[in-house]
This record gives sequence, C-alpha cells and structure tokens, in this order.
Amino acid sequence: MPTSLLLIWLISTLSIALVILRPFKMPEFVWAVGGAVLLLLLRLLTPAEGLAGVAKGLDVYLFLTGMMLLAEVAREEKLFDWLAAHATRLAQGSAQRLFLLIYLVGVVVTTFLSNDATAVVLTPAVAAAVKAAKVKNPLPYLLICAFIANAASFVLPISNPANLVIYGAHMPPLLEWLPRYLLPAAVAIGATYFLLRYTQRDELSQDIEKDIKIPTLERGGKVALGGIAGTAVALLAASALDRPLGLPTAVTGVFTTAIVLLIVRKSPLVVIRSVSWAVLPLVAGLFVLVEGLNKTGITQWLSSLLTRGAAESATGTTWASGVGVALLCNVLNNLPAGLITGNVLQTAHVSEPIKSAMLIGIDLGPNLSVTGSLATILWLVALRRENLTVSAWQFLKLGALVMTVPLLLAIGSLFLVSH
Repeated sequence: MPTSLLLIWLISTLSIALVILRPFKMPEFVWAVGGAVLLLLLRLLTPAEGLAGVAKGLDVYLFLTGMMLLAEVAREEKLFDWLAAHATRLAQGSAQRLFLLIYLVGVVVTTFLSNDATAVVLTPAVAAAVKAAKVKNPLPYLLICAFIANAASFVLPISNPANLVIYGAHMPPLLEWLPRYLLPAAVAIGATYFLLRYTQRDELSQDIEKDIKIPTLERGGKVALGGIAGTAVALLAASALDRPLGLPTAVTGVFTTAIVLLIVRKSPLVVIRSVSWAVLPLVAGLFVLVEGLNKTGITQWLSSLLTRGAAESATGTTWASGVGVALLCNVLNNLPAGLITGNVLQTAHVSEPIKSAMLIGIDLGPNLSVTGSLATILWLVALRRENLTVSAWQFLKLGALVMTVPLLLAIGSLFLVSH
C-alpha cells in the first residue's frame, strides 16, 4: 500500500478513536476537525476535496441547526417542564407506566421528527419529567432517548438523515418504503423496549411522585410547541415531495425562534449562546475523514465484495452486510458509514433485501456504542447539560444486548417481508 494511503487510514482511524474516547475530556469535534486538518496539511487531500467533503454535510448542518434552535427556545420557554408535568401525572405514581409513556413519545418523535430530534428535543423533556417525579435515578428513563432514537429511525424515510444519505436520489416512495420497513421497524421497537425494561427492572420497581402540579404554559411556550408541530408537517411534506430535509427544518427553526423572542422580548443571544454548536464542526470533520477514506479505494473494494457475495449467497450476504455495517457505524459513526454504504450500493448489483439489511444496520447498529450515531452524541451533550454522564463502557455493556437482539430480529423479519 502506498505511504499516502497508509497515512490516510492511520489518521482517520486515530481521529475516530479519539472522538470515541474523548481523552482529557476535550470535545469530540476537536479530534474530528484535527484529523481533517491534518489530512489537508499533509496534502493527503486537496483543499477542493476537503471542501467537497464538508459540502456533503450541508443538509445535515441545516437540519441540526433548525432542531437545536427549536429545542433551545422550547427549553427557555419552559415547554419541556409543562410537558413533563403532564406525562408524570399520567403515570399516576407508576415508574413502569412513566417508562412506557416516555418510550411511546420517543417512538412518535423519532418517526416524525427524526432520531436527532429525539436526542435534542426529548432528552431535556425527559430530564424535566423525572425531576418532577422525584426519581432517584433518572438514567433508565434517559436511556430511552438514546436507544429509541436509533431503534425507530427507519419507520419513515425522514426518521433518520442517514436514510437519505444511503438512498440519495433513489429514495423509495413512501408507499414502497412502508411495506418494506414497517415490520422490521416494529420488531426493532418492540424488542428494544422489552430489553430496556428488563435490564432496568430494579430501578423501575420504585414508586414515583404522583401529586404533580401542572405549570402554566405561557404564550412563548405555546408558539414553540406550534413550531415543533409545524416542523413535523414540513418534514413529512418535504419527504413526500422527495426534497432535502435540512432547509425546511432550518427555516422553521429560525422562524419559530424569531417569533418567540419577539413575543417574550428577549435577546437572540439568550438562545444562541446555549445551543451546542460544536456538533456542526464534528459532523464536518467526519465527512472530510470519509472523503479521505474514499481515496483509498475502499468504496470500489466493498462494492465488488458485496456484488460477489450476493451472487454466491443472497441470504448469507443479507445477514453479513446488515451486521457488518452495524459494526462499521460504531467505528466510523453512522453518517459517514451511511455515506460509504450509499456509494457502495450505487455501484453494487444486489437485491432489495440486502439493501434493506444494510440500511437497518446503519440505523440500528449505533445502539452499541456512544459514538455510533450523531443522535447518541447529541444525547450525551444533552446529558452533560443536566450534569449527568454515561461512560463509553457503561453504554457498551448495555448496547451489546439492546442492539444485537433487535438487529438480528429486524434483519430476520426481512425474509418474511420478501415473501
């Protein structure tokens, strides 16, 4: 292997490892951007190639900007406190019922607003709910936000930006998508729930507060709630029209934030300063690293390997490709892994079950590790704002069960769908 290609592999692998490990507690984006800059400084990538890598994430940057603005303005106007109080009162003192309610809300938010929205919007709401319920250990409920964000992320095309990256211009129409993915998604959602409920059973045996006072939702909070609902409608419309999701999300996010700030007469700096903008350079850095990996010929090699495997054994390749990309997500993060997978599928000659297995692997595989998906990284950022932490090892021990079983069941259900 030429020295330049070896250096690309070394720098990319080391950068991603540092993103996962976060040595010295430095933000994840430092390592991703550092690796991308190093590729440019060593002339392993040209400036044009680096910019091309950054540009591929434009829709994701717009999408995240809109979602983070919506979440922050809703937080500022106490919308999450209001929603949390209602959810906690509905639980009627039952920890198990509160767990189920949060899980069902997570399914709805992920399905119609995307997995990143679940991490950004739902996590602070759940944190507020468990605080109102005077729960001793909030982690079992907050884990829902991380795991359902990935488990429900292939119900609809809009449920995960990675779906759009994989299919690109060849996204199946909604009426083709639903028969193909509805059963696997239902299997993944159900299996993830029962496994989470089982692993957290000791913490869910305690009673919670049921005498919850419902706070008044002020005008700013009502507008924020309307903005989130409007965003869901805009995303569904964009998906139906086969349009990118980033711009409508950014527009509704900025518009809602502006209206709320005008109504409550607050400075925009109140919201802008609180948004976790560091996630944007993290995504950009990851896309540049993938641009470098593409120069090593990995896409062509994987494409020929997949085509050859599909010709020899379609069933075996379905299982191997689904599990393989699921593991790859935890090495690269699912957005860059989805970009590589999309490039591979454009040139490989494979059947629809194999494509479906790979998409399920990209969406569900990240439940193994804390850096498997952008949604989980956003979830970690939201936890830190609540002064809570989850170690990579703690998540991995749980993810080894909660990811593996639903993944295998979801891929297995594809064979039922195909018949």
